[in-house]
Amino acid sequence: MLPIHKCLAQFGLCLILSVLPSSFMQAEQDLSSDPGLEATRASGRSTFNSSCAGCHGLDGRGSDKAANIATSDKVQHLSDAQLASIISNGVPEAGMPAFHNLNEKQVLALVDYLRSLQGKGQVRTLPGDAKRGKEIFFEKGDCASCHTISGKGGFLGPDLSDHAADASAETLREEIIRSPRVPPMGYRAARLTTTSGHHLEGLVRNEDNFSVQLQTKDGSFHFLKKAELQSFEYLKNSLMPENYRERLTDSELRDLVSYLMVTVPAGKTLPSRKKKEEDAE
Repeated sequence: MLPIHKCLAQFGLCLILSVLPSSFMQAEQDLSSDPGLEATRASGRSTFNSSCAGCHGLDGRGSDKAANIATSDKVQHLSDAQLASIISNGVPEAGMPAFHNLNEKQVLALVDYLRSLQGKGQVRTLPGDAKRGKEIFFEKGDCASCHTISGKGGFLGPDLSDHAADASAETLREEIIRSPRVPPMGYRAARLTTTSGHHLEGLVRNEDNFSVQLQTKDGSFHFLKKAELQSFEYLKNSLMPENYRERLTDSELRDLVSYLMVTVPAGKTLPSRKKKEEDAE
């Protein structure tokens, strides 16, 4: 069962909140012929990251605070005008504010960037070498110690098999190097010490007043009574390292992003791209 605020958000996104003025439609035409289109889209990404990602996530796929606006069929079928109206007017009943501070061109740039998160618009170009990126994922980057791709890897982090199917290269890179990193719901880490002196560290998968369920890095689950614990401390930071900017070169980050972009589960179609890569599996 989805939280009520998520249901309201998804319902609210389907409403046409107002009829846009003709000046907005003129601005849309101006944007389509703007020679600085790339700079405008970069502006849209910056606006999204600062104003929207806190609730909807950097990839637009939602969080405990707001709905998925990237892969949701309902949102994808809204027109650009409807999305722009929602941004400008907000969805009060769902707790989404109105962004009256954004002018028409900024709103259009934000809608354009949202379309890129939805996998629409421009054909995606791989920024690096996916084959080398696979080596980084399983070796130098040590991503596979926590994340799974196509059935291979660790258990603690989310499965990344199709995580990047519709995400832009810029969004993926920002997710990797983000610091400080706030763990999402369901991925809060803790350090435990039992009364016998045994130390455990991992993700809290379940907790009540009397017990806690912890999953450690090797994938094992530990069911512990709180009365048997000497200490129980939630960690402020995510278990995912925050030093990838120093740990990997710019070239290696591009290769890693490229590998994530070409991985899809069996049975799914790989999105078309300008740059063809060898099979990364």
